[in-house]
Amino acid sequence: MKILQINSVSGIGSTGRIATDIGKILEVEGHESIIAYGREKSNDCNKGMKIGNHFDNYVHVAKTRLFDRHGFGSKKATRNFIDKVEQYKPDIIHLHNVHGYYLNVELLFEYIKKVNKPVIWTLHDCWPFTGHCSYFDYVNCNRWETGCHSCPQKKSYPASVFIDNSKDNYLKKKKLFSGVKNMTIVTPSIWLAELVKKSFLGEYEVKVINNGIDLKAFKPTTQSNFREINKIKNKFVILGVASDWGKRKGYEYFVELSQKIREDEIIVIVGVTEKQKDNLPTNIIGITKTNSIEDLAEIYSAADVFINPTLEDNFPTTNLEALACGTPVITFNTGGSVESIDNSCGIVVDKGNVMELVIAIEIIKEKGKLSFSQMCIKRAKDLYDKREKFNEYVKEYTNLL
Repeated sequence: MKILQINSVSGIGSTGRIATDIGKILEVEGHESIIAYGREKSNDCNKGMKIGNHFDNYVHVAKTRLFDRHGFGSKKATRNFIDKVEQYKPDIIHLHNVHGYYLNVELLFEYIKKVNKPVIWTLHDCWPFTGHCSYFDYVNCNRWETGCHSCPQKKSYPASVFIDNSKDNYLKKKKLFSGVKNMTIVTPSIWLAELVKKSFLGEYEVKVINNGIDLKAFKPTTQSNFREINKIKNKFVILGVASDWGKRKGYEYFVELSQKIREDEIIVIVGVTEKQKDNLPTNIIGITKTNSIEDLAEIYSAADVFINPTLEDNFPTTNLEALACGTPVITFNTGGSVESIDNSCGIVVDKGNVMELVIAIEIIKEKGKLSFSQMCIKRAKDLYDKREKFNEYVKEYTNLL
């Protein structure tokens, strides 16, 4: 089989690593795999296909900021990309994030309908069936069910400064994304699958394939010197990890939590910007973004508890990574974040309730990390081994053909 995957990034971030992991499994089994991507440099990928360039990205960003036309820029870059696809002639096209300032969805889906290739579309968020946003839980919006308009998140990703074009975007997406003859929707969480069924994408078969992680990389690391380097050897370490610490990921809850934790406790958050790092309270250690899996595994292993105060999320791989390193997880009752946790390896608390976070931390602290670790590791091995999870995609490819 010849499989073409399309995603905003390749080999970096959660979606980029998912794409490259699927590609590696395909190659091991004797199939061809190419990942087309539009942003940054490809990492850990044997065969990549770049879509557009930095200038194309900047122009697409400008079109989004000024006219709220995200997904409808990058025409030249997309035409050139489609020419390359025509030459490659894939058996299956596997879409991931088609948003991200790099691709014209109108041209792409006109081509997909024309060539009538089997398509799998893995949704990593809600952008495909809204008129603007990638998530809407934060503002309790349900316009996407009937038709977007007057978007309450116009200035959130993908931000528009002046114009609200959510109504027209919604109608265009509905027309473009509907009527693909041989397309299967895949979601990493049951939560997102249920939303898809309520949307205009509900005409398609929807399957759930959980995200998987590399259990050879994410595992308890006893040789970590993370605590010594940061002078927190005798502290109870509360960890948070995200690629972008915006409001949606719960940055403010860590700041609030820092005012309530004990003197023998310390917070570590990974993925902050330099500006955020400079403004953190003294009992929060900020670490800028890292794409080093080895470094992340050491930090997860050094922590006593992992906290995910996300306000909107699909099926965060950070939860899985923490579990695989033997660290119990506390998460807000948000989206698909709760689906990877049970009572043996973590605690779910009400969204936005910092006092419940404090109580949950004390429960973990009193019982001790070791009382959770083995069940955390077992759950990760039983349910989230990337080889098992992503082989489900290979089986799906075979079934489609």
